[in-house]
Amino acid sequence: MSSQNNSWIIEKWSDFESFIESVLYDRDLSVSARLFGLILHPFSFVFSGIVRIRLFLYSNRIIFRNKPLDCLVVVVGNLTVGGTGKTPVVERFAKELLKKGRKVAVLSRGYKSKQERAPRSFANLFGLRDLQLPNVVSDGEQVFLNSEQAGDEPYMLAKNLPGVVVISDKNRVKAGRYAIEEFGVDTIILDDGFQYLHLKGQLNLLLVDQTNPFGNRCLLPRGILREPVRHLSRASYVFFTKSEVEPDLELLQTIRKYNRDAEIIRCVHRPCHFQEVNGDEQRSINYLHELYVGVFCGIASPRGFEDLINRMSGEIRFKQRYLDHHRYSSTELDKMFQQAKNLGADVMITTEKDAVRIPLHYKPILPLYYVRMEIEIVEGFEDFEEAVGDLCRLKNILD
Repeated sequence: MSSQNNSWIIEKWSDFESFIESVLYDRDLSVSARLFGLILHPFSFVFSGIVRIRLFLYSNRIIFRNKPLDCLVVVVGNLTVGGTGKTPVVERFAKELLKKGRKVAVLSRGYKSKQERAPRSFANLFGLRDLQLPNVVSDGEQVFLNSEQAGDEPYMLAKNLPGVVVISDKNRVKAGRYAIEEFGVDTIILDDGFQYLHLKGQLNLLLVDQTNPFGNRCLLPRGILREPVRHLSRASYVFFTKSEVEPDLELLQTIRKYNRDAEIIRCVHRPCHFQEVNGDEQRSINYLHELYVGVFCGIASPRGFEDLINRMSGEIRFKQRYLDHHRYSSTELDKMFQQAKNLGADVMITTEKDAVRIPLHYKPILPLYYVRMEIEIVEGFEDFEEAVGDLCRLKNILD
């Protein structure tokens, strides 16, 4: 009975989280969602005030001070929560820097990893004492941790970036010092670090999802903004992701209103191939052309993925969405796959981020693949090359 009660509580909590997410992204336009949104509005103003005070204190070195490291630090991040396609951009930058002969490390918080969820002592909470070593996800040669231990993004980066050190820790100053001392890195990429003011970066690369740049322009918890749009001013380069078409004039005017100097680079996420989940088989990009497909994902912006598969397949027969960073159990996968099979699906497709959250030894009743995506620069390639060159020149100056 206790197990049934726990399952019921977990299910209801998941439903509530889904409702909250739909309110943040304005996906639910029901009366109840609108009323709940009105309740959240005052809290957004409070959060906005906290964010501005925090930035003011760091900028003026009052109480809080950002700390430099003895190497080049480039910050990659966004103003919103999730959905900008940040991980492939980090991956592309790391590969380009590696080609230039840099010893690169990627530092990540490891969102929803075991370490990130672990309780912290009072001293650790305020940075007075932090004796625990950071999690080394990869030393550039071997991947040591799985996605549950490291977090989705750090594990993906470690898997896709041979030659690059990947470290996961809440305290990225400590992680950066460890990377320098233990691995001799000369260039650090701070993944999702735009709001991590404790570590000083030389270049700030800001990603903006062109299909949904700033949501409803409200800060958390009413909207998806982590900080006000005016903080575009801190960006050295602005990357428009998911930029299949020319950006509209209003978006460009917003960027230039708050930042006249940052170069704008447009990029898209291109599908490369289909990779078997927990297997070695690869399929060409035309694999789904005449197949009935089931899709599922637990990401912040699922519509783009679903639209992509819809264009590439014969027909989508089954579709299931989960919360961002959802970790799958064999039981729910069995149930979902059976439903898809009953609806005529020939194959199941998910994202790479979801694939790392599927149990390693899971045996599906339908073929299961994820679509491998990579970044393609569609406008501003010279500016992208300049950004990489700037990083290398800055590193030489620091030396």
